[in-house]
Amino acid sequence: MDNVEYRNKLRIQIREAYGRVVYTYTTHLKFMNNLKNKLMKLKQTQIFLSAVSSGGFLATVFLDKIVLSWVSGIVSIILLVINLYFKDFNLSDEIKQHQVASDRLWLIREKYISLLTDMNELSVEEIKIIRDELQDAVSEVYSSSPKTDSKSYKQAQNALKNEDEQFFKSEEIDKMLPEHLREKV
Repeated sequence: MDNVEYRNKLRIQIREAYGRVVYTYTTHLKFMNNLKNKLMKLKQTQIFLSAVSSGGFLATVFLDKIVLSWVSGIVSIILLVINLYFKDFNLSDEIKQHQVASDRLWLIREKYISLLTDMNELSVEEIKIIRDELQDAVSEVYSSSPKTDSKSYKQAQNALKNEDEQFFKSEEIDKMLPEHLREKV
């Protein structure tokens, strides 16, 4: 196999690996956002139920209504059940773990972009060394990261395929740059 053909195969392999990293990175971000939403809803529910329970208790003290004491008691039981169910879940910690994974994958993603950019300037041996280092880094992140779910993967797939979430058009980049750094078309 000649050098050009082998370089092309390396490029294909590296592009595919880059794609997998981008998908995993985006999936971790989506999973993390889903967990944040779940945590926010849980906290809001707990606050609401605590307020209803406390308000119901205070109302029974001052108004002496049996219905209010029943409502207050039922709401307190619901709140207790929710608290018991979620006592072993640490959503904040899980959010942090996904944030760490996505941060590490972001750096690897950027290194893949740099490798693809530099491929024509590097020898085949240099490319293989960098590729192997990146594969090891990805493997380490995957083995130490929490798992995601199919819902987050589908959200990532939609974001990448339909919304160009991880990419910019040239015009978008130009709008973010100072005028002297913009591409002149």
